[in-house]
Amino acid sequence: MEEKESAVKAGVNAGLILGIVSAIFTFLIYFINPNTLASGAYGFGLLAVFTVLAVILGIRYRKSIGGFISFGEAYKFSIVAFVVMILIGFVTSILLFVVIDPALPARLAEQSIENTLAIMERFGAADALSDEQIDEMRDGIIEGYTVFGIFKANLISIIFYSILSLIVAGIVKKKDKSLEY
Repeated sequence: MEEKESAVKAGVNAGLILGIVSAIFTFLIYFINPNTLASGAYGFGLLAVFTVLAVILGIRYRKSIGGFISFGEAYKFSIVAFVVMILIGFVTSILLFVVIDPALPARLAEQSIENTLAIMERFGAADALSDEQIDEMRDGIIEGYTVFGIFKANLISIIFYSILSLIVAGIVKKKDKSLEY
């Protein structure tokens, strides 16, 4: 009898795929237009890509183990995949923001402030922030690109992705109706 791959092992493999895709997108965007890394659209776009990929990989795993998977096993698969992806993203971020281009955080902070001020201007609140508040915002953004800031953001990401894993598991799970009586 053939042994089935565990949800954890399949999750690690899926996480490696998600993490590599994340790293490729990050470096690709960095080389094309680094300022895009500061846009909300980029972040939401990546989130959509990761969610779709996690569902596809989860369904592929479900099919490989016989076509049925419990919610718990699907959740285990997806949370492991997302944690592995976050770990690879952590390493990628440190490489990019600390090793490859240490000046990038300051440029992204400026871009983020410009984006924020443009949004505030559209709502008629362009003068709501003082220069001191803008400087504090800039310092906070730059702090987020330090090793500790990246680590802290990744811890918060784990909470967010654990919730997203619930959604992915809900989509991927499939009961074997023939076992009900």
